[in-house]
Amino acid sequence: MTLLELARESLGNAGVNTRGLSRDEVATRALHSTSDFPEILSAVTNKTLRQAYEACRGTGKLLINAPALDKLQALRDRLGKPLIVRSAYRSPEHNRAVGGATRSEHLDGAAFDIAMANHDPVAFEAAAREVGFLGFGFYPRSGFMHVDLGPARQWGERFPVRATAFAAETPPAREALAQSRTMKGGGAAGVATLGAAGVEVAQSVLAETQTAILPLVPYLDTLRWVFIAVALGGIAVTIYARLDDWKRGRR
Repeated sequence: MTLLELARESLGNAGVNTRGLSRDEVATRALHSTSDFPEILSAVTNKTLRQAYEACRGTGKLLINAPALDKLQALRDRLGKPLIVRSAYRSPEHNRAVGGATRSEHLDGAAFDIAMANHDPVAFEAAAREVGFLGFGFYPRSGFMHVDLGPARQWGERFPVRATAFAAETPPAREALAQSRTMKGGGAAGVATLGAAGVEVAQSVLAETQTAILPLVPYLDTLRWVFIAVALGGIAVTIYARLDDWKRGRR
């Protein structure tokens, strides 16, 4: 569901008829209504909105361009990584202060300057084109790329090709079962417990039926205690391994 659809649904739930309203009117009314949309919008795009507001440098002016934010969210989803927004909507005052173009797409909230600190510029540009961004500005010295929904065009010197593109972020590999200290400790404890029980049963049977080998019974008793000691050691290893894994966050 897009932000515009969320806005229409929130207004409808609040009893507001959105028939005949333009996209901007729907977004504006939803943002200033008592519906759930302001909270939903904050939860979905809180970082983007906060950075966009900061880009106004305290002028108190904020513009919501729903189609542009939808494109930005689609880009974020496609890349699978956070977007560090350097600049988004600019108020006219701030745009003049930074020397922005008089017809900058930033004035309409349809442009974003995205830092390349955590992105491969080549992959980022390809993904941005796929989701529908048309304007591209390259600023390798400043470390960001400009994307907008204006006419198809591009400017600036492209980023130099990196020797190694950023690798996909993957969770740390879990410990293999064959190398697991928990499995080894638990296995040793289980085997030793079974061994101790088996020795005790054998000791009892021999004591009752084979008087000729009674001298061996004390040795069986010693073997039983050895098994018990191994079982306790295995349990101790298991407990230690679980505590250590918990400290490392490897549950």
